[in-house]
Amino acid sequence: MEGIIDGMPLFAKELIAGGVSGGVAKSAVAPLERVKILFQTRRAEFKSAGLLGSFVKIAKTEGPLGFYRGNGASIVRIVPYAALHYMAYEEYKRWIIQSFPNVWRGPVLDLVAGSFAGGTAVLFTYPLDLVRTKLAYQVVGSSVSSLNGLVLQEQAYKGIIDCFSKIFRESGVRGLYRGVAPSLYGIFPYAGLKFYFFEEMKRYVPDEHRNDITVKLICGSVAGLLGQTFTYPLDVVRRQMQVQQASNANNMKGTLETLIAIAREQGWKQLFSGLSLNYLKVVPSVAIGFTVYDTMKVLLQVPSREEAVIDLVTNGQNSQPSSFHS
Repeated sequence: MEGIIDGMPLFAKELIAGGVSGGVAKSAVAPLERVKILFQTRRAEFKSAGLLGSFVKIAKTEGPLGFYRGNGASIVRIVPYAALHYMAYEEYKRWIIQSFPNVWRGPVLDLVAGSFAGGTAVLFTYPLDLVRTKLAYQVVGSSVSSLNGLVLQEQAYKGIIDCFSKIFRESGVRGLYRGVAPSLYGIFPYAGLKFYFFEEMKRYVPDEHRNDITVKLICGSVAGLLGQTFTYPLDVVRRQMQVQQASNANNMKGTLETLIAIAREQGWKQLFSGLSLNYLKVVPSVAIGFTVYDTMKVLLQVPSREEAVIDLVTNGQNSQPSSFHS
């Protein structure tokens, strides 16, 4: 096993570490994620029930497994997403340092690298996020009213493959990327701000405590909360765009039109619907993610960000042009 790890390129180790951390963290907060999506997309049905009432409703109608409806698609999405996100962040950061050796290596570098890494990961994994949302949006025994007042049973998806095939048959590739615009609008600032705040806060931590896992968890959690608050309305817009066709509730088209329509028809507070629940989800998710990622990096012998930057600066032009070739 030691020989296999030693022979693995750095980018492969980062992919594995990021993927494992994303999968474990997402599974841990899956029940909160399910309720949050229902808060965002089924306002009348679940908003009035409140947090506790929503948990009771799901437990009664779907049982314990109902809290994990759509989590399979979520795991299928988050593992490659987290893997690509962490790996792309490290790669972009190394590329910027190597290409622009005189660039300032403060938190702004993390802002740029994190933003582009987030956008890269979204573009590769967005169809899985769409499928996850549609599966989580379904509620057993639920129905919607059509424009002429008739009650129609919502379209049911039997699983991930069935959902993929139905969306593709109905709308083609464009259907699999419905809502990707607000997702990109949101992930660029969120991913960048998350890394920016994380690195910025670490600057104020004494050197002897900078590598403490507790410090990293606190800094990461606060960074995630701040980034999420600034970009959350776009997450609500994205969710509602993803389920539009299934619900037939409105004719909203683009990102801006959806944002304006939500604010006008449902009130500006709807743009922050589920945010408090998201706070409850983000803190443990980030904490678990950082813990697992750091543990995997140690097991896979991945150098820390600080060590990698020092190595690049020390070796200068003699260093490898990219870790993809290591």
